[in-house]
Amino acid sequence: MTLSGDGSTTRPALREWLRVLQRVWPMYLAVHLAFLALTYVAPLFRLKNFSGNALPVITLLNEWNRWDTSLYTAIAQHGYTVRRIAFFPMLPVLERGLAAIVHNPFVAGLIISNLACLGLFMVLYRLVSEDFDESAAGRTVLYMAVFPAAFFLAAAYNESLFLLFSVSSFRYMRRGRWWLAGLAAVGAGLTRSIGVCLVIPFLYEYMHQRGWQARAIRRDIVALLGIFAGPAVMMVYGAVTYHDYLAFAHAQRFWKRHLSPPWTVFSDAYHILAHNGALTFVTIHSAIDLGAVLFALVLLVATFAGPLKLRRDQWSYGFYAATLYLAVILVPEGGTYPLSSLSRFILEIFPLFVVLAHRDRQGSIGIYYVTISGSLLAFMLLQWLSGGWIV
Repeated sequence: MTLSGDGSTTRPALREWLRVLQRVWPMYLAVHLAFLALTYVAPLFRLKNFSGNALPVITLLNEWNRWDTSLYTAIAQHGYTVRRIAFFPMLPVLERGLAAIVHNPFVAGLIISNLACLGLFMVLYRLVSEDFDESAAGRTVLYMAVFPAAFFLAAAYNESLFLLFSVSSFRYMRRGRWWLAGLAAVGAGLTRSIGVCLVIPFLYEYMHQRGWQARAIRRDIVALLGIFAGPAVMMVYGAVTYHDYLAFAHAQRFWKRHLSPPWTVFSDAYHILAHNGALTFVTIHSAIDLGAVLFALVLLVATFAGPLKLRRDQWSYGFYAATLYLAVILVPEGGTYPLSSLSRFILEIFPLFVVLAHRDRQGSIGIYYVTISGSLLAFMLLQWLSGGWIV
């Protein structure tokens, strides 16, 4: 904190955050206005041509109450069951707290997710502008905002909350602020089990910043334990309630998820595309999700190869992306649609958008990306709002 010449108190850090808010707000607002417009026209998929029927206005809100949204609100209202324990508690706890004011856990979830989304864009912008430049930072936020599954950042899901915590933790790691990195990682781990993947960039950054010298290790490495706080809490809860330390992992059986070789997703996708009609429900959805998986794979390779690969001191981006990518494809969903939710999970691998923005310095790739990805985003949101199966 410093004093200006006229004696008034100034806060440089606060001014910087306000400046960042000015940078990301137009993108945040534009995307949300698009979401609002699509929400308004979505009822046309239900109403017959030239029908005189009128839907209640509350329909516009209820259209966002889909699929896993009800599981989070059920946890907030009634607590865990053997099936619900697969969902980590941060979002339901916050929903329960805010519902005391807004009297509706679903509405509370929407408020939390949308505020977290704005916070995410701000933290992500600062991270990339500090490690690259402001032009890359703006492109990174834009590319994430128009990703086909990006509407989940506005839905009452935990994606925006998890990304806010994980990007914050990653930024603190890059700055060498280990205790704050560990504290943010606690939030990430209490939001999604995949938060444990933060251990990889933490270890890399910690040792890289200390010249890979064991004697340079200090007690602040204990902050690493914060990464495991979320799973530890769930293990204790599972043991006490269900006499099963891994109840949260075993609950994945309800979605037929199990550990599989990394090529399983690709082989399953091949069988679906090869043995179903080109225009079947499962084929089209599989093509969309496979496209997201391949998109991520290309960017992952670009992180370490090519003329614009990341510098060695930036490799934590790539290692974190690779860890998350493996976590996504190693536990596919079973049943007739094994690629379920993969587009949404790819959204959580934020370094991919950083790499894309870094390589797209001239903006030539962005024209194609924004056009195609934005179109798919509009389609997937309309599917979601009209009750279609997009998870």
